[in-house]
Amino acid sequence: MLSERQKLILQAIIENYIHSAEPVGSRTISKRPEVTFSSATIRNEMSDLEELGYLEQPHTSAGRVPSTKGYRFYVDHMVEPNLLNNVDASIWKQMFADRILHFENAVEQTASVLSQLTNYTAVVLGPEIFEHRLKHLQIIPLSDTQAVAIIVTQTGRVENKRIDLPAGLSPSDMEKLVNVLNTKLQDTPLWQLRQRLYQEVSDELKRHVDHYEEMLKMISTAIEGDSSERLLLRGTTKFMEQPEFQDVEKVKEILELFERSDQMTHLFETNDKGLQIRIGHENHLDAMKNCSIVTTSYSFKGKPVGTIGILGPTRMEYGKVIAVLDFIALGLSQMLNAQIEGRSTEGQEDS
Repeated sequence: MLSERQKLILQAIIENYIHSAEPVGSRTISKRPEVTFSSATIRNEMSDLEELGYLEQPHTSAGRVPSTKGYRFYVDHMVEPNLLNNVDASIWKQMFADRILHFENAVEQTASVLSQLTNYTAVVLGPEIFEHRLKHLQIIPLSDTQAVAIIVTQTGRVENKRIDLPAGLSPSDMEKLVNVLNTKLQDTPLWQLRQRLYQEVSDELKRHVDHYEEMLKMISTAIEGDSSERLLLRGTTKFMEQPEFQDVEKVKEILELFERSDQMTHLFETNDKGLQIRIGHENHLDAMKNCSIVTTSYSFKGKPVGTIGILGPTRMEYGKVIAVLDFIALGLSQMLNAQIEGRSTEGQEDS
């Protein structure tokens, strides 16, 4: 449990580092008006905060920088959303008030303006990937080594994908596999198939079929859809303007990640309504160890159908990002509900 003094010093260090991108020393903190302790006291507390894992000391500096644990405490207990200035708010109010603007165009504009307002990379997942649900799956062998996986959705959409069969896979195991998948995964949104495959289907397969690990890999490949159609990325070079991303290898890692629409979709998709923040190592990707992701959902009739998010350095301006995302998510939700309900009303009038 941190003392009030430690909390104050930690907050001062993090906020200073967010704006300066330079390791923070005790003298810098002592100059802040809200900090009334001596430099010696601050140094001792900084040392304790480092031992507790909230701060780190770069090899080349006497100052400290926040750790993932430090940022997590800051985000959970200290950050408050900033108030949007009149210029930022008016941009969005004007766009959301434009009844001629189609929702699809609004989503695309959202990504661009999000990046402009925050100066970070913006990501938007459109709602279509949430609408398609699995009706049934078939696997048709073409030879001993290859087959075609056929995925049919509740809306009648059909996807075919050629897959490699594990060596020694028997027809009976194939039949058991398809039965388990259709029993466990029916009515699952396509974007959730892979997640549920490993969470709910793997144990069942292990009990009933041989070569279950190879079969899991095969099915995972079969259900991997093309996420690029509904994934919008804007401001992909914004992170290169940040001091911590001047290293060529760091830049290369993130650029390669941006090319993988499936991984980007997985990073930003969420079942949960509301704000989600993942910091550094919480993203479970080496390329993201110096980055944070902040996401929130937009909804139709109270149900999350899409995601907007920001990818930036761990020292991002969390208060500003949270305020912008909350405001825009509300506007997108209102626009989506108004347009769909409007189309429904028009259809009833026409009939």
